[in-house]
Amino acid sequence: MTGKPGRAGAVPVSDLTTALLDPVLRKRAGMTVGLVQSWDEIVGIRLASATRPERIAWPRRMHEDDPFEPATLVIACEGAMALRLQHETGEIIGRVNAFLGFQAIGRIRIVQKPVTVPQNNVPRPPRPLRPDEATRLAQTVGDIEDDGLRAALERLGRSVIGSKK
Repeated sequence: MTGKPGRAGAVPVSDLTTALLDPVLRKRAGMTVGLVQSWDEIVGIRLASATRPERIAWPRRMHEDDPFEPATLVIACEGAMALRLQHETGEIIGRVNAFLGFQAIGRIRIVQKPVTVPQNNVPRPPRPLRPDEATRLAQTVGDIEDDGLRAALERLGRSVIGSKK
């Protein structure tokens, strides 16, 4: 940042894409990007690997004075996992409502279809340190008296230096 007043700093790309995609997803599917991004935390890794939220079907209200009715969450699910998902619908409804902050979902509709889940990128282990890097790291942490702290800082240093090309 240059220190000039009124000038914004750098913004993460994920924030920009969320700001762009959220209104589109809200309009077309009735839900937010946050629900999709947090799906594995809401339903757990086991179910998240074979399911995904498709949309939230909100009931139509003819007038503003009509009472609020909870929506239906449509979940895409692969084959055999549908039975497990069906048994856990009550718990999932509670977790989604807790995530959204109000009683938005009243029921779940399961749609069986293939679900493609992006594979998480597994970070590569750091490369071995060159002799000069190992010597410099040992000199940097060598004066630390606490053995546990020194070992932890050395592991951190190996990871940071080893991740650089």
